[in-house]
Parts: sequence; C-alpha cells; structure tokens
Amino acid sequence: MWIPGLSSFSDETSRRRLFRRKGGGGKGRGGRTSSSSSGGTSSSSSGGKTSSSSSSSGGSSSSSSSSSSSSGGRSSSSSSSRSSGSRSNAGTNRVNTIPAGQPFAGRTQGGGTRASVFGTRQYGSGYPGITGRGVAGRGFPFYYWPIAWGGAAGAGTGAYLRTNEYGNPDNNTRPGGPEYTAAFMANSSAASTFHLIADSNTVTSLIGDLMASCSSYLSSVVPPQSSPLNSSAPDAPQPEQAVQYYRASSVVLTLDGYNNTAVYGDEGAADLPLPDIVVDLNTNDGKLLGCLNQTIGTAVPLIDGATATWTPDGGVLALIALVWSMKFALGWV
Repeated sequence: MWIPGLSSFSDETSRRRLFRRKGGGGKGRGGRTSSSSSGGTSSSSSGGKTSSSSSSSGGSSSSSSSSSSSSGGRSSSSSSSRSSGSRSNAGTNRVNTIPAGQPFAGRTQGGGTRASVFGTRQYGSGYPGITGRGVAGRGFPFYYWPIAWGGAAGAGTGAYLRTNEYGNPDNNTRPGGPEYTAAFMANSSAASTFHLIADSNTVTSLIGDLMASCSSYLSSVVPPQSSPLNSSAPDAPQPEQAVQYYRASSVVLTLDGYNNTAVYGDEGAADLPLPDIVVDLNTNDGKLLGCLNQTIGTAVPLIDGATATWTPDGGVLALIALVWSMKFALGWV
C-alpha cells in the first residue's frame, strides 16, 4: 500500500494492480457546471531558477522576462518531447542546458522524476527544489511548459497568474500540443465537477487511466470528450479553482465552484479550505477527488527515466490519498 511521504513503490505492475481494478458504476450523463470566474491580471512575477534536466527538450521563446506571446517557435528537441512522454516513464535526474538558437536558450531542462511530480494549489509548485509562486524565468524539470491561464496582462498581486511568457493556451508549439481540458463529474447529488487541464497529449493519455481507476465515482461511464481550453469562455476553469498542480505546474486539476481568493492575495496567504463534500471520503465526491489526484500522480506522462520512488507532499490531498489508499488495501472500495 502506498502512503504519501511514508512508503514507496517502484513497480509499474503494482501501480496498475492498485488503480486498474475499478470499473463500471455511475449513472446519468457527465456534464459540467459553470465555473466561478474572477480574473487575475497578467505579466509574470519572479520565479526561482531550477536545477533540473534530462534528454529531449521543451522550450519556447528566449529566456528574457517578456514572452513569446502565442507563437513561441518549436525546436526539434521539443518535437521529440512531444512524442516520448509516457505513463511508464519515471522522469530523469539528468540536467542539461538548452543550447543557443533554441527557445529558452540557457535555461535548464530535466531533473524532474515521478517522485517530485506533486505540487500544491499554488501556481509555480511542483518544481523540484524550488519554492515560491509564479513560473517566470524558470527551467523545465519535466520538459513540459507550465500551464498558461490566458487573459490580459496586467499588474497587482495576481499578475503572476497571467504571464504570457509561454504563449496563450492555444499555442501549438508547446511540448505535447496546445492546452486541452476534460471534465469529470461525481456520481452524487452534489455533482462536484473537476477539470483536468494540460497539453493535449497529456489530457488524452490521462483520460483512459482516470476512467479505468475512477469510473465507480463518476456520473457516467462514457469517457469525457477533451476540448481545447478556451480561457475566454464564461465557464472556463479559473486559477482560483485549482485544487492541485502537478509536473512543474504543467498539469492542473480544478473544481467548479471553489474560489480560493488567496491566489490573488500576497504570497504566503493561506489557501481557503476545500468544500467539505470533496474532503469527506464517505462521499463519492471525496472518493473521486482522491482517485483523480492519486491516478494523475501515478500516470501523468513523463519524459525518460526508469522506476519511480514516491515521496509526495500535498497537504490535504496527501491526507485524502492516504485514507483512500488504506481503503483500497482493506477492500472497502
């Protein structure tokens, strides 16, 4: 049994045994409830430099603080990282520097492994060895670029959320393709709705794993359709709805109706608590959140690497994963 921060497992086969025994369940149709929106503004705040790295690549525009807006040229190594990300990879400890002539030349890439894939609710989390919010100027420990929330640039404490350094969500030069999203609704009267956001290849890859692991808690056994992230749509997921970032903030899970205004406050402001319904493991909403969180950590595509060792740390979600894993081991779910 995997217990966050206390135990480890390094066997892909055992991971599949743990997560692929679910199936069926649920009724009705999936759907999506409207998201609460509230804008932040753009530009980017500072971010530490990472000491990450590996083989393929990922990058776009030069290392200055400005940006590649929605273009951001693709390099041959970035193409390689598009095709080589896999759920069976564990990342890499190797760090190299993006050479001159390529997007983000001079920044590091690689150094991220599955052991460090979990972030927090903070945009800029999930970078191995780096604390602090924001993604400006950082390297690419997992080769993938961080989520771009889109929206107009601006000033103020929420500016770090709206950086255009990595282009808009529809920037098709990002490793893995433009940003896509897919909705997962709980089979419950509350019908809590979570959105997965990442590059298109990652979203497509994870849908199968999430359905195999979590379908018992979903309102429909039909896999959700992924679609391009339209950040200007009235019901588009928003930064204040993030419940967990992964893989150097290149993947995020959001919850409709959650309004964590701390993301627009001063750095270090305490996150607002998640709704009781999704923290309570006696509800399908809580079981679904625990399942989605743990399965994303296990199955999110990584570049290169061999076997994984887990030591994630994720606050309340780590506690949810702990209890949820214990229920699996005891055969209660």
